[in-house]
Amino acid sequence: MELSLRARVRAGDPDAFGVLYDECARSVYNHAFRLTGNWSAAEEVVSLTFLEAWRLRGKVDPDGGSLRPWLLGIAGNVARNVSRAASRHQMAVARLPPPHPVPDFTDELAGRIDDEARLRELSAAMAGLRRGEREVLALCVWSGLDYADAARVLGVPVGTVRSRLSRARKKLRTLVGEPGPDPGRGREPGVGPRTDKGDRENAFWSTQMRNR
Repeated sequence: MELSLRARVRAGDPDAFGVLYDECARSVYNHAFRLTGNWSAAEEVVSLTFLEAWRLRGKVDPDGGSLRPWLLGIAGNVARNVSRAASRHQMAVARLPPPHPVPDFTDELAGRIDDEARLRELSAAMAGLRRGEREVLALCVWSGLDYADAARVLGVPVGTVRSRLSRARKKLRTLVGEPGPDPGRGREPGVGPRTDKGDRENAFWSTQMRNR
C-alpha cells in the first residue's frame, strides 16, 4: 500500500519534502509576507519554515488532509522571531552615525513605488489590530483556511477564530476609512478564490478593502 504524503514526510522522505515544498512554498511565502510586510524577510521565513518542518516532521500525524495549515502555523512562529530580530537590528542601526549621501537611483526604483506606498498603508492599518486578530485575518482571509483549520493552527476554539475575524474586519474598515461590506461576508473563509495564487500585489492588498 502506498504511503500518504503525510506518512512519507513523517518518515523523513526527502522526495516527499520536495513535493510538499512545491505544493506549499508559494502559500507560505504569501503568508509570511503578510505578517512581516517585507519581501526579503518573507523569503527568510520560507527557508526557516521548511527547515523547522523537517526538524518537527516526527510530530506529523500520518492521517489527515493537507499539511498546509501545519506549515502556516510554523511560518507564523518563525515570522514573529524574524520580526523581533529585525527590530533589534533596526535599533542597533539607529544608534550608528548617519551614512554619507548616495546617488538617487529613482529610475530603478520607480516600478516599486506604488507597491511600497500600498504596503505602508496596509502596515499602518494592520498595526492597529491585536496580534491574534492579525493572525486570524492572515490565515482565514488571505491564506483561505477555514475556521476549523485556523483554529487548529492557532490552538484556539473555532468560536474564538470567528470573533477575532469579525473584530479584525470591523477595525480594518474603520482604519482604512472605507466603510462597506466585509470582504468574504456571506461565506466561510477557505471558500472561493485564494490570494496565494495571485501576484505579489494581490498577495498583500487585493483582499483589503480596495476591490470590494
